[in-house]
Amino acid sequence: MDYNTFFFLIEFFGTIAFALSGALHAMEKKLDPFGVIIIAFVTSIGGGTLRDMLIGNTPVTWLQNGTMSITILCAAIGAFFLRKYLRMLSKTLFLFDSLGLGLFTVIGFEKGMQLNLSPGICIALGTITGCFGGVTRDVLLNNVPLIFHKEIYASACIIGGVAYYLMMLLGVNDLINTTIVIGIIVFIRVVAVRFKLRLPNFY
Repeated sequence: MDYNTFFFLIEFFGTIAFALSGALHAMEKKLDPFGVIIIAFVTSIGGGTLRDMLIGNTPVTWLQNGTMSITILCAAIGAFFLRKYLRMLSKTLFLFDSLGLGLFTVIGFEKGMQLNLSPGICIALGTITGCFGGVTRDVLLNNVPLIFHKEIYASACIIGGVAYYLMMLLGVNDLINTTIVIGIIVFIRVVAVRFKLRLPNFY
């Protein structure tokens, strides 16, 4: 498998993961079907849309790629029919969110590298791509965004971005680098939640 194919696949599965995460969050709030679909879309494309606007990539990616919209719609509809089974798995929502976070962080970092932006900006773009869809979702659902409280979230993206850059400097194969970084981000999220790790607060 070449890297372009792998990159397409992580974007595809990242879109599905965030769409399912958004749809399940929306159903927890008992939104109607239209509301669930909108939240699924916002969760999936929110970070990428902001990233594309920042780097001047317009029309934004999802407007250029009809497959992405169809994928999100199918995932949201699938969540309707599978919601009983998904809810039986207590960690499903969390795992979908963590997987999407890792996948989209790598995509954002890669977009920055393609434009020859500085490492710090690439890491910021990766973090925005991974987190902003969830922030928008939480705001629309009247929740305090997860990124701002309680759990290690954006920090996992930043650590993943730094790891990606360091391995790139060491000449690690792009495919292996991407796979490792996604694993690092998911691992950090799992460990942080399992052991209730969080950043210090002042309250």
